Amino acid sequence: MDYLVATNVVHSQPQELLANLIIIYFASKVGAELAFHLKQPPVLGELAAGLVVGVSCLQWINPDQPILKLLAQVGVILLLFETGLESNIQSLIKVGFQAIGVALTGMIVPFIFGYAVMKWMGYPELTSIFAAACMTVTSMGFTAKVLTELGYLNRLEGNIVLAAAILDDILGVVILSVISSLGKGTSLNYLNLLGIIGTSIGFLVGGIVVGNLLMPLFIRLVRLLHTRGELLTASLIFCFSFTYLAEQLGSAAIIGAFVAGLVLATTDKRDEVESRLHPVTDFFLPVFFIIVGAEINLALLGNQQVLILSVGLTLAAVIGKAICGYAAFKTQANKLAVGMGMVARGEVGLVFATIGLGTGVLTKTVHFAVVVMVIFTTFLGPLLLSFILKRQQLSESDS
Repeated sequence: MDYLVATNVVHSQPQELLANLIIIYFASKVGAELAFHLKQPPVLGELAAGLVVGVSCLQWINPDQPILKLLAQVGVILLLFETGLESNIQSLIKVGFQAIGVALTGMIVPFIFGYAVMKWMGYPELTSIFAAACMTVTSMGFTAKVLTELGYLNRLEGNIVLAAAILDDILGVVILSVISSLGKGTSLNYLNLLGIIGTSIGFLVGGIVVGNLLMPLFIRLVRLLHTRGELLTASLIFCFSFTYLAEQLGSAAIIGAFVAGLVLATTDKRDEVESRLHPVTDFFLPVFFIIVGAEINLALLGNQQVLILSVGLTLAAVIGKAICGYAAFKTQANKLAVGMGMVARGEVGLVFATIGLGTGVLTKTVHFAVVVMVIFTTFLGPLLLSFILKRQQLSESDS
């Protein structure tokens, strides 16, 4: 009897996964097609579809399932790898000074706004600091998807946003380390802080340099292989190796994936890798977008305090990042579009919120309000960015 029970449990896991994947891919495609016909970026349709099949509506999938979370994380890594492949490293370097201004302003202003909202609501100092820190980050994933779909990834606005988002992730790792240490009751260690900063920046620069030095060897090895999928497999190994090293060295995994893409983008295999990678990304990425939408539980907004806090943090988060676009000085870029490109908090903000809850710094109420802020900015950021860029395209075509 025990054997039969165990067998049923084993069989139910792949069955449940397959059922969830059917729902995810069907919902993803329906949402993307509807968005396309409404002349909106398909990613917005996928997010809306996740909201429909998730905890707030039909409850067809459970977004907290570990296997779905894992697939979603792989999707984010591949998205940033693909973004690196499609980017021009020289263009990113050229907007370095503008990106620094955008990144720093996009962290300081939202932090001040978020801290002010938390103190106005009467929350303790450390809780207010951590909630405000959650508002400083930027998700490259969603913005990169919209920029790619609208053809702006390698234009001035796209280059500034991507470069600033990379800096945000580096600074975000530092902020998260400091605040987490304070939450655990440990004193601030400036040597550790300098080590985290040095590691993150060092990996970004060193990864590009070392990657380019190793690239001729990589290409020669690929040309020696003759079995099916040789280029795709080698490229994925390259991507995951950089991702793994980035995490091991204390940097962000998505930075490692992005750097790997930037390095491969300089080779003559760039276009071939891109074409081979698209089907793999198309398998994993819808899981991420659907899961983000499915996590929204609108019922909890029935609590008045949660509602006020959620709205306050969301407004502060959107306005704070919108302002940062105007820090892109001495450039003809659409500054409001740059600001909107920095709005989405995505998976990075969710990681911050989860750690805050785990350390006990954030209460469940504040944690939910922060998650609402993260998810709604993830919705609003791409939506507002798409609206602004479409208006710019119309004005350019008329002139």
